[in-house]
Amino acid sequence: MTLAFVALGLDHRHIYGMTENMLATGAECLGYWTDGAPETLAGFIKRFPDIPRIETLEEALACGASLAMISAVPADRAALAVAAMQRGMDVMTDKPGCTTLEQLDEIKTCVSETGRIWSINFSERFEVPAVTRATELVQAGAIGKVVNTVGLGPHRLNRATRPDWFFQRERYGGILTDIASHQIDQFLHFTGVDTAEITHAFTTNNASPGDPGLQDFGELSLRSGTATGYIRVDWYTPDALPTWGDGRLTILGTEGYIELRKYVDVGGADGTDHLILVTQDLCERIDAADAGLPYFDRFAQDVLDRTETAMTQQHCFLVMELALKAQRLAETGRL
Repeated sequence: MTLAFVALGLDHRHIYGMTENMLATGAECLGYWTDGAPETLAGFIKRFPDIPRIETLEEALACGASLAMISAVPADRAALAVAAMQRGMDVMTDKPGCTTLEQLDEIKTCVSETGRIWSINFSERFEVPAVTRATELVQAGAIGKVVNTVGLGPHRLNRATRPDWFFQRERYGGILTDIASHQIDQFLHFTGVDTAEITHAFTTNNASPGDPGLQDFGELSLRSGTATGYIRVDWYTPDALPTWGDGRLTILGTEGYIELRKYVDVGGADGTDHLILVTQDLCERIDAADAGLPYFDRFAQDVLDRTETAMTQQHCFLVMELALKAQRLAETGRL
């Protein structure tokens, strides 16, 4: 059975990777709908010239696809996901999957009523081969029991290419809801816990006083019964760095640790997906670029088999719940 999908909203360029990786599973894209002409549209057409544009949202929802892939403006993603699920489609959405706790509640209700899958493509895990290899090592017990993670998510602002909604707090959802959801996902994934609490959260605007709606720095801490984590995200990547951000993850275990330098090694090694493994017996750098991206094949099979091998629904819900609560704590002082 061939899986057919439709793309809803091209407002963030993450739709490129989502589409490319789903096509690589053998799925077929029936078309795309997007509101207006976002800056990302030209890039999508260049990469996927044979995918037709669908003129109206209603036509897109009725095109016969079994999967909707959503990368619209963050504040609009929840409504599109609910509409798609109500039409019988499963959903893969860009992060953040929603921007308020009320939206999350609506999604949970819709999933319960329809039996559809709502999955978020956490690209800093699912589109990074080094994370695949780290997962294999942790599951094999290479560093013992994981007790702490430190996730760093710096990004380049690229102000000239950013749309208006990028600077509007209510439209992008806040920096912790948006970027830090990646690192929360990784904390839960590597520690293997199914519950956690936010213990500290902070956001500010240090470098862009002319854009009061932009939060350009954020941090949070969280803990479970067995592990703790620290997360820092920002929009400060300097122009001299040869990529958009020096994303890193350190996974501390009781018998060793792993450091991931995902997109660049400022220490001088070429390429991406650098994994440093330190145990009682080893201290080595591993090139993990060939480790693969299993999320997309697993997700396609989950859609067909009604399983949860790519990511459990509860994990997906919990990541967004924690991110939204961290955002609220940072802005209001209350969870």
